[in-house]
Amino acid sequence: MALEIVTIPCLSDNYAYLVNGPDGVALIDAPEAAPIIDALEARGWGLDVIMITHHHHDHVGGVAELKAKYGCMVMGPEAEKDKLPPLDAALPDGMSGGTGDGFMQIISVPGHTLGHVAYHYPNAKAVFTADSLMSLGCGRLFEGSPEMMWDSLSKLAALPPDTMVYSGHEYTASNARFALTIEPENSTLKSRAQDIATANDRGEPTAQVPLSLELATNPFLRASDPGVKQALGMSGAPDVEVFTEIRARKDRF
Repeated sequence: MALEIVTIPCLSDNYAYLVNGPDGVALIDAPEAAPIIDALEARGWGLDVIMITHHHHDHVGGVAELKAKYGCMVMGPEAEKDKLPPLDAALPDGMSGGTGDGFMQIISVPGHTLGHVAYHYPNAKAVFTADSLMSLGCGRLFEGSPEMMWDSLSKLAALPPDTMVYSGHEYTASNARFALTIEPENSTLKSRAQDIATANDRGEPTAQVPLSLELATNPFLRASDPGVKQALGMSGAPDVEVFTEIRARKDRF
């Protein structure tokens, strides 16, 4: 059974994701309950488990209501269990489970928060990254260090390039404007920015893209690229220092 993935806009710019597969229906993050309930009811689905990526309120605000309505399990990163809603299962880095396309692996991706995790479905070629790797960006370093985030992004960058990345916010248009300040002559990036503008005009989401496109256009994944280093006046600098400079520029953007 192939996974059916449903993108659900929540709050002002968040996304939740329903993942229906051989092991039941999972929800990746729960920013608010109402649109998630609407999406489930429209499909006649129940909800078996909520899988939380990190403790920020805009990713867990709907957990209690959904738990009460569906009696589902709630899982989240073991490293943040004291900051999360009550968990039925605390998930350590590297844990895996599920069958077929529903087989899932936990990847620890600290930086935005210290215990942030991503959920990788290797057989289905999908990864849910929330506020770690984002569409043309990465999360702010609210708790972790640049070294932590660069290591986390490097893990995600090493996944197969045909992996679909499902991130947690609709920040792509702003991220594209910033990315063009780093690589104004990147033809793939320029084309992508145009596609994003068209999608925004149509009200279509843009935060769900192949990793291959992120590798070609996301400045936070391209800190090791010699052309990027040269453009920043940092030729020969360690990759993490280049990433740190890019993150600092984005914070001021």
